[in-house]
Amino acid sequence: MKVVALISGGKDSCFNMIKCVSAGHKIVALANLRPAKADELDSYMYQTVGHQAIELYADAMELPLYRRTIRGSSLDTSRNYSVTEGDEVEDLYQLLYQIKEKEAIEAVSVGAILSDYQRVRVENVCQRLGLQPLAYLWRRDQESLLSEMIASDLNAILIKVAAFGLDPEKHLGKSLASMQPYLKQLSQKYGVHICGEGGEYETFTLDCPLFKKKIVIDESETVIHSADAFAPVGYLRFTKLHTEDKFRPLMGWKTLL
Repeated sequence: MKVVALISGGKDSCFNMIKCVSAGHKIVALANLRPAKADELDSYMYQTVGHQAIELYADAMELPLYRRTIRGSSLDTSRNYSVTEGDEVEDLYQLLYQIKEKEAIEAVSVGAILSDYQRVRVENVCQRLGLQPLAYLWRRDQESLLSEMIASDLNAILIKVAAFGLDPEKHLGKSLASMQPYLKQLSQKYGVHICGEGGEYETFTLDCPLFKKKIVIDESETVIHSADAFAPVGYLRFTKLHTEDKFRPLMGWKTLL
């Protein structure tokens, strides 16, 4: 099927794209919802921290990127969503409606793992548009899923932390691979969701097998959102980035020796 991928920049949306391609689907476009003004938006639906770098995804994957500014807010927070004017879910509907008209998509790649809130709302939008949601990470064991992500050569870094044991000054910018043992410890000791599904951390993907170019962070700054003594909240604000070609070994190099 022709698929549009909902991307936040995080590991989950990126890895679900990999799973879609492995299942024989074709990613034909990327979709993202961004905040109107702030670095991030207090949203039940969307990861918005790191949104400054999303434009580089289009370059890295050589695919069209469709973006829409989030105008709504979380109005209908009930278990079963119904169409509500002014809700942030309707921003997703309008974005996917536009993409379906232009790209003739049949399905939507969704990186949801645990949130029924997100699942119900994405399924609502897809049903209204006649699209098939593809959520290959749904209800996967988080520890094995994290290991699978890292083994797939997905290179992601932590760009937000908000949990006991995670420190903005120490852990922001660290790779997911290097943080895996520590995240496992936090999970075992304090019940932290090892994939960050409890809001403990968020990530940004710099490279993966689907990227034709990798994303490079040239400059960033740490923003402390809450200086709580036990669980400080902080995130990275990207100020300068670029993409660069990935190294490809020359074919037939042995003939030169």
